[in-house]
Amino acid sequence: MRLEDVVRGKRVVVTGGAGFIGSNLAEVLTEKNKVFVFDDLSSGKEENIDGLDAELVVGSLLDLDLLKRSFKGMDYVFHLGAIASVPKSIDDPMTTNLVNQNGTLNVLAAARDCSVEKVVNISSSAVYGDSPVMPKVETMLPDPISPYAVSKLAGELYCKVFTKTYGLPTVSLRFFNVFGPKQDPSSDYAAVIPKFIEQARDGKELTIFGDGEHTRDFTYVLDAVQAMLLAASSPKCDGKVMNVARGEAMTLNRLAEIVLASFGRDVKGGVKHLPPRRGDIVHSLADISLARSLIGYEPSFSVEEGIELTIGDR
Repeated sequence: MRLEDVVRGKRVVVTGGAGFIGSNLAEVLTEKNKVFVFDDLSSGKEENIDGLDAELVVGSLLDLDLLKRSFKGMDYVFHLGAIASVPKSIDDPMTTNLVNQNGTLNVLAAARDCSVEKVVNISSSAVYGDSPVMPKVETMLPDPISPYAVSKLAGELYCKVFTKTYGLPTVSLRFFNVFGPKQDPSSDYAAVIPKFIEQARDGKELTIFGDGEHTRDFTYVLDAVQAMLLAASSPKCDGKVMNVARGEAMTLNRLAEIVLASFGRDVKGGVKHLPPRRGDIVHSLADISLARSLIGYEPSFSVEEGIELTIGDR
């Protein structure tokens, strides 16, 4: 599948488009579409979209008037703008709620008022919480254990309401542990894979919170991009919530082995275990059959392939 051919000839906005996932999406979209990136640059970086044929609008999701001006004449809105950190949400739940929940409501209201064709909302596997039931299926009762997860669940519900009440087509995608190029390893809240790569490159020990036997369903960023494009172009998923993942579980200990091996290092003496962090999920694995059946989503990259591509890009 050629990703650049899935959505073509459209005018699109990517909120959070200067961030990690958003900039990877914008890069594909610019091949065949007119792209506008909406970002407050609080965590996104202009350098992530340098060289792309995309127009940057710097602004806040809390500025409804600016959103309406930015969405006028748009076909699709890909909504990735958020404070995307569980630890940060625990430290500052008020700001996370304001940006993620109120910001999403503003995006939907602006899209409705501007007659946008569809909103693709990015949610998170965090909404499932720490239930021992595996794999995670969309019909499971959500059980969030962090303010971040609560804010993402609220966003999903607002999307459903705007579809049912106002007729605005929406779809929410629950991403599972997306990784790849342009992911910032320097933040205190950085995801595990870029952190591991940076530590391995610097010859340091890889730090794991807990015993390392907790699992994640890691998703290479171009698979996430594939899902967003397919969701935008498929009417069968309107009003739905779908998992987006690889569909395979991997322990953090195994992940550490893969990263260290990529740098010619052995796992012995290469890993340091720290106390578990509040709000971290113990196990995570997605059932992706709904996305497969509704939009034809099929992950293309293994974790090993994704890590090699990520290392090669740095």
